[in-house]
Amino acid sequence: MKDILFKYMSRWTSMNEEEQQVIMDLIPVEHYKKGTVLIKQGDVPTTCYFILKGCVRQYSIDEEGREITSNFYTEEQAIAIFNHHKLEKASHYTFACVEDAVMVVGDLDTEKDMYNKYPQLETMTRMMIEENLGQVQEEFAAFIASTPEERFKTLLMKNPLLIERVPQHQLASYLGITPESLSRIKKRLYQKPR
Repeated sequence: MKDILFKYMSRWTSMNEEEQQVIMDLIPVEHYKKGTVLIKQGDVPTTCYFILKGCVRQYSIDEEGREITSNFYTEEQAIAIFNHHKLEKASHYTFACVEDAVMVVGDLDTEKDMYNKYPQLETMTRMMIEENLGQVQEEFAAFIASTPEERFKTLLMKNPLLIERVPQHQLASYLGITPESLSRIKKRLYQKPR
């Protein structure tokens, strides 16, 4: 599993194998069962995660008690909440494992010490975040401007396995529609000749 991290260190740093191995030995990798809540809405997060295997759902509970899914994170994606600069540091979201998962777990205080000791690690993290932020901005703009059917088609194109990995009601919430509407869209699309 840690070969994924070696790939990132090789891509974005000039650290030699020995330096990479020292960092790898310091980075904790944890296993989580399906249903595990990593961060609960209202908690102040102290950790960040990088998914090596598995799927995590980001959601919030609205005033009427409904779960609103706003994202899914899968392999090679980071989960970080940037609330430390705010007065209100509590998370607006819950992050829960949709399936068994293996993740790198970063303690935010320990992370600062590692960045001081290994400046290239901080550079690598920043570059990963910048790349991810660019993707998120593009996807969000496209999401807002598209119909539910177009959103589903985009999901099919970009992450087709996600459809099999998450419950339909969560997927529908993420797409901004009801489970019944999602069923109709799937039926329409799957009946069309390809």
